[in-house]
Amino acid sequence: MGETGAMQSRSRLQTVLATLALHLGAAALIGYFAYHAYTGDHGLLAKRNFEQELQQLENDLEALKAQRAALEHKVSLLAVTQLDPDLLDEQGRRQLDFIHPKDIVLLRNK
Repeated sequence: MGETGAMQSRSRLQTVLATLALHLGAAALIGYFAYHAYTGDHGLLAKRNFEQELQQLENDLEALKAQRAALEHKVSLLAVTQLDPDLLDEQGRRQLDFIHPKDIVLLRNK
């Protein structure tokens, strides 16, 4: 009878240890996947970084669109049908490095 009690307690201990090992293994596996779901290449942090980069690129795109619209407007003012004399004078002076005697010139240090 002494051997049967020892075997039962050993068997019970093995069952408890096996169950504990199974639970710890499952917790470790879940922890591994949870960690990589948060910090991995396609995880939550990467998604947040991609969204921030997307927002920055959209802001850059809007700025470039505004700059393009301003340039298109300036080019349209140089069209032969609606030539703006002031703009023509300004562009001519800038390209030829001429100034009018009544112009005020501001020099800046570079």
